[in-house]
Amino acid sequence: MEKNIEDFRKDILRLIEERYTLGINGGLQTEIPNLDFYFSNEQTEFLSTIYEPSLCIILQGSKAVGFGEELYSYGTKEYLLSSTHVPAKVRILEATKETPYVSFRIRFTLDDIYDVIKNVNPKKLVISEKSEKGLFFDDINDRLYEPVYRLIKLLNRTTEEVQYLSVLIIKEILFILINNKSGYFLNKFAMEGTVSNKIVHAISEIKDNFNEKLNVKELARMIDMSESSLYQNFKTITSMSPIQFQKKIRLEEAKLMLLNQKIDASEVAFAVGYESPSQFSREYSRMFGMSPKAHAQHLKYGA
Repeated sequence: MEKNIEDFRKDILRLIEERYTLGINGGLQTEIPNLDFYFSNEQTEFLSTIYEPSLCIILQGSKAVGFGEELYSYGTKEYLLSSTHVPAKVRILEATKETPYVSFRIRFTLDDIYDVIKNVNPKKLVISEKSEKGLFFDDINDRLYEPVYRLIKLLNRTTEEVQYLSVLIIKEILFILINNKSGYFLNKFAMEGTVSNKIVHAISEIKDNFNEKLNVKELARMIDMSESSLYQNFKTITSMSPIQFQKKIRLEEAKLMLLNQKIDASEVAFAVGYESPSQFSREYSRMFGMSPKAHAQHLKYGA
């Protein structure tokens, strides 16, 4: 008898339970570079994050995702696709010590998507000039779950098998997504020349040079778009203006520096592009609800 969605979900949970401790809170990078898990044994408040281009699936529990003024919730029967680096707020809705929240993320690049799109019948791919938000939700199905299950099973195989087969399976997963409802969404962001793809290039430019002063006029010229069109479409895809997005990236990078390095908050401020430590401290507190120093303590020690 063929497996259904619930069979795959339970089997993947079993694989994870055999290999990892589900009582932990936080992310866990696996031996597969593009695959990581997230666990939580308690509900959370809304936390600031930035989605990378990825497929996100919840195996146990549920989550709320705030994007701009909109709020979405999804659980074990849906999946989330992010096409680019998209700012959001997330909250774990269902999680207990007995039944912890468990999810995983498969990361990919637009080049990965385009490499698969080249092998898809063009008639299945519709390109629209209108941009859309950078997050996509849809119902999960057993056809998608089957290669996902095989990908996670690779964790029990040799390093050589992991390195070679994981790349092929992720391409298979993208092929299934592109031939599903999400194909239209992925195609818009991956195909050169579309409005959405131009905005992706703008996002990458800001992210790669987040600590430099942003010249919106120059950015618009770089992607061959008017300033007004850049602003409008950037806001549609990310829910933020280019300036707001850069600030978000700077503060997220500052959070990582404070967490992972022994460095003073004023040094962090200059490192991420702020000219004034006091302005950095104000904006950091506004985003994360506490000062840089207090937040670093909270992240490290949970108090």
